[in-house]
Amino acid sequence: MYEGGSALEECILIEERERDRERESEREIEKERVIESEIENERRRDRDRERKREYKGREKGTERERERERERETVRERERTKEGEKEIERERERIRGERKGQRKAQRERRK
Repeated sequence: MYEGGSALEECILIEERERDRERESEREIEKERVIESEIENERRRDRDRERKREYKGREKGTERERERERERETVRERERTKEGEKEIERERERIRGERKGQRKAQRERRK
């Protein structure tokens, strides 16, 4: 027995201590659940970020490939243009040559 108290009071105190321990245990369990939930949420966010990064990477890869293809097409177009310009220049030279030849022939005929 404890100081000046009855067995009933002692039982009541013991029960209160047990309830306090149970409440504390429940609080600890709840804290653990919250922590586990936060960990799972963080893992989920990490997975989502990774998926997003991968998606953007694929998208960027596709965009990079599109850009490279545009650049290749631009180069092809320039080459076609250069070839076209060269051909035009050759045609001009041919025409100049023909005219030069015609003028030379005319001069010869005049003489």
